[in-house]
Amino acid sequence: MTEEGKPVPPHAAGDVTEHVGYRLKRAAAALRGAMDKALREHDLTVPQYACLELLDERPGISGSELARGTFVTRQSSSVVLRGLQDGGLVTRPATADHGRALPVHLTDEGLRRLTAARAAVYDIERRMIGAIPARRLDALLADLDRMAAALDG
Repeated sequence: MTEEGKPVPPHAAGDVTEHVGYRLKRAAAALRGAMDKALREHDLTVPQYACLELLDERPGISGSELARGTFVTRQSSSVVLRGLQDGGLVTRPATADHGRALPVHLTDEGLRRLTAARAAVYDIERRMIGAIPARRLDALLADLDRMAAALDG
């Protein structure tokens, strides 16, 4: 605290727009906007795309695992899954073979739509990382992981 009782900023910043959190949020908002626009052409939302990506990597995972892996609540994940199922992009049995988890799988149409959308999303990521020197990418990724870990603990 300063003598006036104000908190001391974590680093030198002229105003709020120079803080790390603000810049991370600005980058995340720009990424989200670009993804929203690109995915609209594939009739997908960002949460739907995230679910399809995760299901391609881990076929048969449960709705709860999808929620955790896509950083949304279980309730939000259920709404997204219902939309994907109604659209014929995923299948989920009405009852579980064992336990309570209902495994989710991509359909052929879900995989086709994911593949097309993935190309658009990868183009966005190429644009984003193309803005920094290639030699700094590994350090940036490690720094982002360390920041997340510092807040998770």
